Amino acid sequence: MSESLVVCDVDEELVKMVKKFRLRKETNNAAIVMKIDKEKQLVILEKEHSDISLDDLSDILPERQPRFIVYSYKYVHDDGRISYPLCFIFSSPVGCKPEQQMMYAGSKNQLVTTVGMSKVFEIRNTEDLTEEWLKEKLVIFG
Repeated sequence: MSESLVVCDVDEELVKMVKKFRLRKETNNAAIVMKIDKEKQLVILEKEHSDISLDDLSDILPERQPRFIVYSYKYVHDDGRISYPLCFIFSSPVGCKPEQQMMYAGSKNQLVTTVGMSKVFEIRNTEDLTEEWLKEKLVIFG
C-alpha cells in the first residue's frame, strides 16, 4: 500500500542557532536556509546569510528542491515604524520529486513548532520571493 509519511527530526544545533538568531541585534535582513538530510532524516542547516535581500535569497534557492527558510526582515510600516519580523518560509517549487515534496511537507509543522515560528508562509516558485510578496503577507500581522 502507501508508505507512511516520514517526519524528520530537527538537528539540535539548528534549534539552538534559530533561537540565537531570534535574539539578534543587527538591523539588516538575514536568513537561515535549512534542508533535509535524507539519510539521517534530519532537518539541518544549509547556510546562514547575515545580510541578504529577498531578491538575492530567491537567486540562491534551488529551483527544483524544497527548502525551509527563517528570515529576519526589516519591515518599515506605512506609519514609519520599523519592526523586524521573523518569518518562516517554506519554498516548495513546482517540479520537485514527489518523495522530496512529501518529506518536506511532512516535516514542516514539526519544524515550525520546534523553532517557535508564527509567521509561516509558502512559495511554489522561487521567483515569487520578493519584498512586495513578503510585505503583502505581513500586512495581516499589522
